[in-house]
Amino acid sequence: MQFMTIGQAARRAGIGIDTVRYYEREGLLPTPRRSASGYRQFCAEEVDRLRFIRRAKALGFSLVEVRELLDLNAGTGRRSAVKRIAELRLADLEARIADLHAVRDALSHLVRQCSGEGPVAGCPIIQGVLTRGAPTCKEH
Repeated sequence: MQFMTIGQAARRAGIGIDTVRYYEREGLLPTPRRSASGYRQFCAEEVDRLRFIRRAKALGFSLVEVRELLDLNAGTGRRSAVKRIAELRLADLEARIADLHAVRDALSHLVRQCSGEGPVAGCPIIQGVLTRGAPTCKEH
């Protein structure tokens, strides 16, 4: 079996060395073998696992969800459980997208209201942020 250093494994997986160490601390990677001089040694399977984690993170899965997916992929679960995790992630992403659309629309409205001319006093953008975005202080 061909072993590689943490740097080689990180490069092949498309992530940083510190990220590999972090995933190891978080239990997403098994404790790696060590060479006689104490260096971590990784094999192709572990690089594939790192790629899986990177791709799952790119799809928006949390580390908890990634761990669940890895466990399910190890043969301890059913496809329905994988689908449930993905459906929950998708619903969360759709809610976040809707929130971002609302923010974009509100900001777009404020930008259209501002001429970009004159002093800041009375600027519709500043006024919009002050009246809609700031929490109010309550007197004691």
